[in-house]
Amino acid sequence: MAEKDRELEAIRTVIGALDPLDEQEKSRVLEYVLKRLQMAAVRGPSQTASQVSSVPSATRPVADIRSLKEEKQPRSANEMAALVAYYLSELAPDGERSDTINANTLRQYFKMAAFRLPREPKQTLPNAAAAGYLDTAGRGEYRLNPVGYNLVVHALPREGGKSAGAVAAFRGARMKTHKRTARKKKTGR
Repeated sequence: MAEKDRELEAIRTVIGALDPLDEQEKSRVLEYVLKRLQMAAVRGPSQTASQVSSVPSATRPVADIRSLKEEKQPRSANEMAALVAYYLSELAPDGERSDTINANTLRQYFKMAAFRLPREPKQTLPNAAAAGYLDTAGRGEYRLNPVGYNLVVHALPREGGKSAGAVAAFRGARMKTHKRTARKKKTGR
């Protein structure tokens, strides 16, 4: 009986915490919790294994970095760096798991994922940090931040959308046009 009471109390706590959130927020929280607890899905007594395996891929465990890369389809080295950091901090087996990555780790996981190595692998992590996906953790080490986490979990794969590089190029072109227009107004030309 005490076990059932503990379960009911846990259910009340979870529902109470999720209650103020909208449907998408609840979904993201539950998805994260399932991943964090390394649970693919909760199988009810009437569910068969095939019903559980039909759960969206975001809640199924990923076998390796190459499978994750194929599922998420990163388009740039910066996105791939965020993906590697996510894999190592959230999905990797216990012996591989790490909260930080460095250039050597990045090179190793790019190769394991069959993702093209950048010309300057040591520069990839600072670039991914500048893009907002990673935070520095000291001495060449980087850590996935919430922006990088959200990129991997919620924005990848991009369907028909522009890559982060295309968006940055568009913003840069727009800023140049804006500056040119402002200069013309100022000089009267």
